[in-house]
Amino acid sequence: MIKVLASGSKGNCYIIQTGEEKLLLECGIGYKEILKGLNYSIKGVVGCLITHVHNDHCKSFKKVFEGFPKVCAPLEVLEKFKCKDLHKSVLMQNLDKVKLGEFTIMPFKAEHTNSDATECECLGYLIHHPKLGKIVFATDTYYLKYKFKNVDHILIECNYSEKYMEDLELYQARTFKSHMSLETLKETLKTWDLSKTKTITLIHLSENNGNPEGFKKEIEALTGIPTYVAVPGLEIS
Repeated sequence: MIKVLASGSKGNCYIIQTGEEKLLLECGIGYKEILKGLNYSIKGVVGCLITHVHNDHCKSFKKVFEGFPKVCAPLEVLEKFKCKDLHKSVLMQNLDKVKLGEFTIMPFKAEHTNSDATECECLGYLIHHPKLGKIVFATDTYYLKYKFKNVDHILIECNYSEKYMEDLELYQARTFKSHMSLETLKETLKTWDLSKTKTITLIHLSENNGNPEGFKKEIEALTGIPTYVAVPGLEIS
């Protein structure tokens, strides 16, 4: 099961659960909300994956670090919270595999920037579990250089459509340009082998410049695969 607790610029958090094992993706919401999403029990939680240093993805890092067995993140995140050398922290680097319980996780480089246009270290994750198959998780990236195949589930950013960009101020347009557009996502998916893909979930939509129903229809029309928009409470089996 894939469960959405939050998705968007105000906070991001997802749970992957299979059997008794649970894996948290991002902790960009309050810790109480995370515990509620876990039914107030961290039993079976093997760890938390974090993509990058921005607050809407790691807001509750300290509490999660205290309570969870492992927290996996790129170097910028571990250095920010001064836990790089502590035993609970796992440094995630491009294409280095990590095992958490029965989950096998391979990070891959994403392309993201800070608000001042400097580069932000950001990772996507290819996640495998024997009972659930392969999941691609990619957010806050304006494109992906990797192509995927034999993936069962895709959680991927579809932040905005380029047709909404024309009337934005330059600083607003720069912010959106560090995220994946509908148009880029469509071109990306065309290069992947989706023959085994069961679901696509669109994550991190822009609150004011996204079109959830329109984006869903366009991706479904392109791929023929059931497509969902990440909203709190969504569960995908």
